[in-house]
Amino acid sequence: MEYLVFRLYGAMASWGEIAVGEMRHSSNYPSKSAIVGLLGAALGLRREDDDAHMNLTNTYQQAVKVLSAGRLLKDYHTAQAPDSVGKFHYRTRRDEIVTGHERLGTVLSTREYYVDAQAVVAIRANEQAKWALTELQQALCKPKFHLYLGRKSCPLAAPLDPKTIEADGFLQALENYAVQPLLYSSPDKPIPEWMSETRWLPQDSLSRYYWEGNISDFAKDEGGFSKQQVQQLTRHDKPLSRQRWQFQQRKEYCWMNDANLAKEA
Repeated sequence: MEYLVFRLYGAMASWGEIAVGEMRHSSNYPSKSAIVGLLGAALGLRREDDDAHMNLTNTYQQAVKVLSAGRLLKDYHTAQAPDSVGKFHYRTRRDEIVTGHERLGTVLSTREYYVDAQAVVAIRANEQAKWALTELQQALCKPKFHLYLGRKSCPLAAPLDPKTIEADGFLQALENYAVQPLLYSSPDKPIPEWMSETRWLPQDSLSRYYWEGNISDFAKDEGGFSKQQVQQLTRHDKPLSRQRWQFQQRKEYCWMNDANLAKEA
């Protein structure tokens, strides 16, 4: 089966969880809504095009390998915005500040981000998919809209480097993807040791994998993978309506592989 595989890295990322009150929590790995939003932005989909977003949501399955979970960062955030009373539509930030001056109020929130997080994402499509994986690959290389990692304040800090890979399951697709170095080097200009990725971006010894579908969609009982070690999780990150900003629950599986234990064995 064919898979589209790409790398996600940024100085900051925020994979939104359920927002309650003033807290804006983030998961430590990419959410379904974030990946669907990333693909939609690359294709140039408008937020009001619910049918196209639902096609991306329901006809493509994803798997994630966390290379580095990153470090948690919390931001006490303040923002001023006018209330929504009345029929006036604020088209720009200037409209909000100037025209809506008398209605301005301060919104307080605590937002979570992950610093120097890196993950590899694999996508596969079913028969009802509107776009072929090669079309998605081309869109990621030349996106129509700005791409970001969960929030607009979290731009990409490295190329996505999307590749289409033939593989027997998500695990094989993720493992066969060659992750390129974040810093360019050449024989004439090698990277100094103090700048090496092993110092400022060490890869987690415990590899974590998350995927949709069934356990058999990930891998067979080989290469250290055991179905007995798989956990089933529930996340509230499946888009129901982009226009109304609604999400629903979905099931996914998680498998953790300790590289150090594998070496010892």
